[in-house]
Amino acid sequence: MKLEILYEDDHMIACVKPPGVPSQSDKSNDEDMVTLVKNYIFENSDSNNEPYLSLLHRLDRPVGGVMVFAKTKEAAAKLSNQVTDGTMIKYYQAVLTGELPDDYGELLDYMVKDPKTNMSRICKKGTEGAKEARLTYELLDEFETDEGIISYVLIELKTGRHHQIRVQMANIGCGIWGDIKYNPKFKRSKNKIKQIALFSSRVELVHPVTGERMVFKKEPYGKAFDVIEMDEF
Repeated sequence: MKLEILYEDDHMIACVKPPGVPSQSDKSNDEDMVTLVKNYIFENSDSNNEPYLSLLHRLDRPVGGVMVFAKTKEAAAKLSNQVTDGTMIKYYQAVLTGELPDDYGELLDYMVKDPKTNMSRICKKGTEGAKEARLTYELLDEFETDEGIISYVLIELKTGRHHQIRVQMANIGCGIWGDIKYNPKFKRSKNKIKQIALFSSRVELVHPVTGERMVFKKEPYGKAFDVIEMDEF
């Protein structure tokens, strides 16, 4: 698989994860992004040693888009701090099956993960294992269809919880298009969906060495986003 590289230097690399590819190795043993990026670096290096690579953030398997990796331990430490303190800003574009309450809004919930089912849910504050989940959204477009309202949105992820966007949007009745885990309109689907209509379209960060503010962008692609271009809309 040929990687789409958005930026690379001695300290970090930004690339595009195709939908359906795991962020890191899992029990499926399918090609994953960590392995793909390591192989790319090794093949383009004069060294015979295994390259260092740090996974800074993850995307769910059916989600595509921009990912950033660190190539040194020093860069990994500084970029990881940006993930933790919120100075690494992540934007997503999504297609939702539902009408949002406002054109602009913030969702603040508490979420807990069930490792047995690999799913997360909204819970009350103070629940054992619960963590704050926060995002903001902006409505980009809205379409009326025979099956209801379709909303096209830009989301800024403020915290990075497991399946966060998918869970929070489903909780307000606006699940992600194609999401068979959380969207009731797709839960009964027997199709193995490789891509849902959620895409990491923009990542902003401060370069770990130069201090330069950097922006990496990629527009959504794939069948899941064709829904917003259908003739009936």
